[in-house]
Amino acid sequence: MTEFLFRQDAYLQSAEAVVIDITPEGGIVLDRTVFYATSGGQPGDVGRLMRADGSTLAVATAIHPDGDKSRIVHVPADTNLQLEPGETVRAEIDWDRRHRLMRMHTALHLLSVVFPFPVTGGSIGEDKGRLDFDMPEAPDDLPILEAQINAMIDADHAVTDEWITDAEMEAKLDLIKTMKVKPPMGQGRVRLVRIGEVDLQPCGGTHVAGTAEIGRVALGKIEKKGKQNRRVNLLFA
Repeated sequence: MTEFLFRQDAYLQSAEAVVIDITPEGGIVLDRTVFYATSGGQPGDVGRLMRADGSTLAVATAIHPDGDKSRIVHVPADTNLQLEPGETVRAEIDWDRRHRLMRMHTALHLLSVVFPFPVTGGSIGEDKGRLDFDMPEAPDDLPILEAQINAMIDADHAVTDEWITDAEMEAKLDLIKTMKVKPPMGQGRVRLVRIGEVDLQPCGGTHVAGTAEIGRVALGKIEKKGKQNRRVNLLFA
C-alpha cells in the first residue's frame, strides 16, 4: 500500500519516499507520495523524482494500477531511466498545475450546488472544468447562477474533510451526486468533502482550504449531449 500524503495535506509539494516496487511497464511505486493519481475526473499529478546523486526522473502522470485504489504508480516520462527497489528519492509535484486543479475541483463542487441535478460525468482541467447533468433543458437564468457561484467563492467558506464508515455511506446515499461514479467503498471508510454549510459530498480529490482561493469563475458554453444530458463548462474568469 502507498501512504497518500496529499490526503493529510493537499498543499504538501514534496516528500522523501522509498521505492517499494517497479511494475513490468516501468512504473514506480513508492511507500508514500504527494502525487495524486488520476481518478474522479481529476488528472494525475506530474512532477519529478530526485535521486540521491542529484539526477532526476520526470513523472508524466500518476495512476492507480488496475483499479487498485490502495496503490499509486508514478509513470516515468522516460522508461529507459530505471530506479531500484529500496532506493530513497524525493517526490516533487508540479505545484502550479496541482493548485489550479485544486481550485477548479472545488469550484465544480459549487457548480453542482447551483445546478441541483444528478451528475452524469465530469472533468477537471487547469483552466476549464465541466460537469454533465441529467438536465432536460439549460436554465435561462445563467447570469444569476454565475453570480451565485461567485458569491459562494467570495464568502470564503472553509473546505474540510471528514470520514464515515461504508455502512454510514450506505445510509446516506442522498449525498452522492454522481450517477455513474460511486464513492470508493470496500476499504471500511469513505471520505466526505464539506464546503461550509453549502455542500457535502463524497470525494477523494484535492481541494483548496477556502473558497476565496478559487478566484472568480465564469460559466462557459452549455452543450447538449443527449436527450436529457447537458454539459456545463466552467472557466477561470
